[in-house]
Amino acid sequence: MYGLIRPFIFALDAETAHKTALSALKLPWPSRSAIDPMLRQHVTGLDFAGPVGLAAGFDKDGLVAHGMRRFGFAFGEIGTLTPRPQSGNPRPRLFRLAADKAVINRMGFNNGGQAAALARLATRGKPKGFTLGINIGANKDAADRIDDYARGVTAMAPHADYLAVNISSPNTPGLRALQDRGALDELLGRVMAARGPSGPPVFLKVAPDLEPADVDDISELALAHGLGALIVSNTTISRPPLRSPQASETGGLSGAPLHDLALARLKDFRRALGATLPLIGVGGIADADQAYARIRAGASLVQLYSALVYEGPYLAARINAGLAALLRRDGFRSVSDAVGVDVD
Repeated sequence: MYGLIRPFIFALDAETAHKTALSALKLPWPSRSAIDPMLRQHVTGLDFAGPVGLAAGFDKDGLVAHGMRRFGFAFGEIGTLTPRPQSGNPRPRLFRLAADKAVINRMGFNNGGQAAALARLATRGKPKGFTLGINIGANKDAADRIDDYARGVTAMAPHADYLAVNISSPNTPGLRALQDRGALDELLGRVMAARGPSGPPVFLKVAPDLEPADVDDISELALAHGLGALIVSNTTISRPPLRSPQASETGGLSGAPLHDLALARLKDFRRALGATLPLIGVGGIADADQAYARIRAGASLVQLYSALVYEGPYLAARINAGLAALLRRDGFRSVSDAVGVDVD
């Protein structure tokens, strides 16, 4: 069905199409929420009905994530949410690269702010059988960006199964500098103090554009501060060969061209960390084979976003079915048995 309506969606500019899709997802679509029990995961103290989740950025303000279980998603991440509302960068700022099955965005953390999201979350509660993550960031004009993250943890923790700290977006000037060792050490110290001893697990979302020394530093600090997991990775500022006329747009590149880089960075973190810290694989995943490769490379969970633009909302359900078949083909009894087998 998505193949029939996609030409009409693609006739709209990318940002208008995305807003239209969010509205459409509130309709009573048929449910494909059944997930094979062999795909269940227990990660950093949390139960996941399956390994496929909705990445941050798709549902910035928590409008539809609660209902994504019907499409086969076991978890979803809303945000990035900042303490104060902000409009983001000027439009146009979102571009489909259809010939490359890719997206470039320079959104700039546009969102309605944490207070508005809190009011929405308070009326809905946590969805049953669905793990909810909340992704937090800093306002562009914040005098103290680290304080923005600490405030976000305090505000959003009561409503989240896990919190994701996003310091890897390329669309807020200077934000990625928080991945530097000294700044990251201070940030994680403040974030974990704000979380307290009984708060939800904290995940850190990192960029794919990292050097080996960066991987080592981030891995060491993630363990030292007791993080729950690393999300590998965000969009890339690099530009592999692209065919689409929008290839020269500035911003973060996601979708199919990110696949190889994101997979390589995941393997780097698995080698640096072993099995001591769970990893979540993101970037260029569009089918069960690619999700399976990410799991075999060390990801306990995977997330989707850009591929939904090209493959439709039931992609997660198709990946779930394909993953179960691949695991059985290779003699695994559960998805956890396959995590990291190609790197360990």
